[in-house]
This record gives sequence, structure tokens and C-alpha cells, in this order.
Amino acid sequence: MKNLFALIIILVFSATYGQQEDVLPKNLTQKEKNLIKDYVFKSNLRTPPPNFSVRTMAEWEEIEYLVLSWQGYQSILRQIVAAAVNECKVLIATNNPSSVSSYLTQGGISLTNVEFINTNSNSIWMRDYAANTVYKDGVGDRQLVDWIYNRPRPLDDALSSFHATHTSTPLYITNSSTNDLVHTGGNFMSDGLGTAFSSNLILQENASGNPYGVSAKTENQINGIMQSYMGINRYIKMTELPYDIINHIDMHMKLLDEETLLVSRYPDGVADGPQINQNINYVLNNFNSVFNTPYKIKWIDAPPSATGNYPDNNGLYRTYTNSVFINKTVIVPTYRPEVDGPALAYYEELLPGYNIVGIDVDDQGANLISANGAIHCITHAIGVNNPLQIVHQPLTSVNTVVNIPINATINHRSGIVLAKVFWRVEGTTAYNEVAMTASTDNQWIANINVPQSAQKIQYYIWAEANSGKTQVRPIVAPEGYWTFEVSTLSNEEFIKNQIIGPFPNPAEDFVNFQFPSIQSEIKMTINDITGRILFEKSFQVNDSQLQLNLEQSWSGVLFITFEGNFGQITKKLVKK
Repeated sequence: MKNLFALIIILVFSATYGQQEDVLPKNLTQKEKNLIKDYVFKSNLRTPPPNFSVRTMAEWEEIEYLVLSWQGYQSILRQIVAAAVNECKVLIATNNPSSVSSYLTQGGISLTNVEFINTNSNSIWMRDYAANTVYKDGVGDRQLVDWIYNRPRPLDDALSSFHATHTSTPLYITNSSTNDLVHTGGNFMSDGLGTAFSSNLILQENASGNPYGVSAKTENQINGIMQSYMGINRYIKMTELPYDIINHIDMHMKLLDEETLLVSRYPDGVADGPQINQNINYVLNNFNSVFNTPYKIKWIDAPPSATGNYPDNNGLYRTYTNSVFINKTVIVPTYRPEVDGPALAYYEELLPGYNIVGIDVDDQGANLISANGAIHCITHAIGVNNPLQIVHQPLTSVNTVVNIPINATINHRSGIVLAKVFWRVEGTTAYNEVAMTASTDNQWIANINVPQSAQKIQYYIWAEANSGKTQVRPIVAPEGYWTFEVSTLSNEEFIKNQIIGPFPNPAEDFVNFQFPSIQSEIKMTINDITGRILFEKSFQVNDSQLQLNLEQSWSGVLFITFEGNFGQITKKLVKK
């Protein structure tokens, strides 16, 4: 039904919209701003949420299609297709498939995995208006969820229905009644397990007096819509950045896995650096990962212009976080060799085994970044049907060589017939394998024994469903893997390394500690340099993180002592 509705919208607004500019930027043009007051964003068609539980996929999960819109920037799009056809099918929206086919073929690209939707679009910004993949009951039938696009671009808005038809996938739309939610894909990221991130833009665009004619909603009501349509049960929202005119978080953040955030870093006090730091502190101080551990923050320098300018000094909003997972490949926006080299090397370090591909978005002939977007902004994915899901919190260190536990949640709609852990000592080539044992609720466990001399262990998890489908995690295994250190420290020394902090140090108002491996009662005592006790309290460590407020009267060097069943450990803090 949405196909018919989209056609009506296109016909009604074609006269108003007039001749489309050749290339629309990611932001609203002045012409579009003038159209908003007369544009109908809502539908009279009622599209209730699914009547079953759903789970939004994470970007690093297995995908069947990468979807693109052929609207300008042909050289960039061809490079994306060249990388993607080795990983999945590529579905391209264009009203001239023969011309695009010829252009791709001239570039040496096989069309075996390329499919076309013979229709036009308004813009290249597929991430914002394409539908998102969710799964029935976690790993069942694939569904697509489409939000109201916050642009008067009817051809773009219709593409989700074409994708749904082409892939024979049910489509749910937040476009009517009190479920009329305005949202964009560049301002959304999910961990695949019910947690999602956005900027506060989603609150503003659905607030009272919004320009889209949608019903006014509280934050709780927005959360409810996201839960019912997408299975998001924890929705983290952050303050918008002053120099990002789009306010989409993919321009400065990216989830690399369930507990790791890649974040743009600016020089002290420059551009959006201060607000990004505040947002990350807000996340760290208020939320843990789905594994109930603090999020791991990986910083990557945001590149300035060739003359050293950042967005607060007329520089473009350049970013390395605006990358896209395409199964075993990650495409990263690049700018110029002197800044790209370290960034691409860091991606290879963070994501071992992935094929890291850089594509220039700052080239004079195809300057995508000047239109306020990059690679993630112009790509979207449709996940595979009936995925085999493996969820595992990677080990980082152990203090034993025997019975090292490897736990995972492994699930497929047909059930799991077999699961294994493959491991090897760093520096060797052959993997050892150990069968995992099933327990309850799709939990699987294996205990591995490693050589006494081992210092680092590389490992991955493999599983096979009753249907015959197999999967590995990381998805790039065996070329890519997780690594943990085998410690020869005493138990007390090992636990000491598990009390992380204080940070920041020096500190003025508060400090944080993390306890990734301690689940017990701890007594904390704070002494000044003379030995005087300033603070004393016992508490139970349950949620892996503690924030301690510092009294204004405290100053100088302080000694913070932790006592528990592991012994006694003292940390030094400088109070400003």
C-alpha cells in the first residue's frame, strides 16, 4: 500500500517541488525550507507496530544487500560498489540502469552481485531515508522499519517501499496516528541488543510546534515507539554539537561492537571537541554496555583542512567515524594521505582481519564532504534473513592457564547443533578447537587450557545451526580474531590491575574508577599526605563503575585505598 501512497505523494508534489537541483546536500536547501510548511509528512494510512517482539540489527552483523541511490558523486559510488560486490548484493536505485551498468563495467566491476530498482530519487543520502532491518523474535523473519523522513523529498521517501518489495520483506512505517515519528538514520546507531544512541535532535523534531505536522511527543513516548517498532529498550540521547548543522551522531561517533565507541577527537577547546567530551562523560557516568561494563572509548583525530581549519574556523566537518560495515569490509572516508595513513592504520588495529578501504570524499571532482556527509551517510544495509547470532564479550586478560571460560549467546531460529572455540598462541598459525556445551537460554560455554608459557591467546567462535547455516564471530575469522593476555601475576597483583583509575587525574570535582573483574564488597578510605582520614565507606561493587565526588576542601596528593577479599590496594590522586 505504501507504493501507491508514495506515488500519490510524488505526483501531488512534483509541481510544487519544481526542477530538482542536480545534487542535494544532506542539509535542507533554502528552497526546501520554503516547502516544509506545505509538505505532508504524515500518512492517513495506519501502520501499527509489529505484534511480536523485534530486535534491531547491529551494523557489524551479516548483511544481504548494500543499498545506494545513484545521485551524483559517481566516482565515489563506483568505488563503494567495487568494494561491496565482493561481500554482498548491491541494490542501486536509478532511472537509468543501463547507463549505470555501463559505467560500472567500464570500471572493471562485475555486475553479478548488482541489482537495480528502476526508479529515481531526490538525493544520495540513503542512510537517512532508507528503512532499518529488524528481526522477529530476535533471529527470525526479517522486517523493515521506516521512519518519517525529515526532508520534503518524496522520491527518497518512497525508496523504502521499493526495497521492501524487491526483497519480499514486510515494511512497518511510523507514519500515522500517535506513532508518527520523524527520525533519520544518520542520527541512530544500535548495538543489536536493545540499546541505541542518538542526539537530542529526535526530541526536537517530534516536540510541540515541530514543522512536520506530527503529534507532539514526550521523550517517554518516543522511547515507547522505538521499543514497539524496533525493540529498543534503552535509548541514550546526547546534546547536539554546536558546529554540526545536521546533528547526526554518525559524523562523530561509531559503534564498533557492543561495548566499543569510536569517537572523533579535536584539539583542546576546538570546534565540537568540548561538547563531544561532555557527551562521552555523560555516557560513561550514566550507562554501561549491555555486558554491564563501562564502554570502551577509542579516540580518532578529526582531520582539519589542508590549511589547518576546523568547523569553528570555516573548515568542513571532516570525520573518520562516518564509515560503513559491509560484512568483512569497512569503508572509511579519507581526505589526504598525511592524515589518512594513521587513521586507516588505527582502523586496522581496532578491527583486525577486516578489509579496510579508504575512499576520498574531499576530492575536488567529487567533494562529498562539502555537502555535509560522507560514506556512512550515502549507504544503508539490509540484513540477511534468519541470521545466526553470536554474542560474546571478548576476554582481555586472565590470570590462569587452565579452564579459561569462553561464554557466548548463540541463536538461530532452527536451533544450534554445534558450536566451537578456535584458539591459538600468538605467533603460531594453526588453531586448536574446543567444543562448546549448551546450557539454558541459548548460552554456550567452553573451557580452554593453554600452555604455561603463553602470553597472548587469539581466538574466535564458530557455530552451526540445525538448518546447516554456519557463522563465526568476529565475522572476519579466522583472519580476524580476539586477543587476550595470560598474566603470570599473583592474584593480588592481577586484581590490582582490575581496579582502573582514578580518572581524570589530576581531578577537581569528581573521579571515576572501574572494576571490570570485581564483584564483592570493598572498603574505600581516602587519606591526605599527612595520613589524615578524609573519607571512609564500604560498598558493594555490582555495576563495574564508581564515581566519587571530591570535597572542595580536599587538596594536594590524596591516597585512595581499597580493601576487600583480594587484599589491600592504594591508588594516588592529585586534587586540584
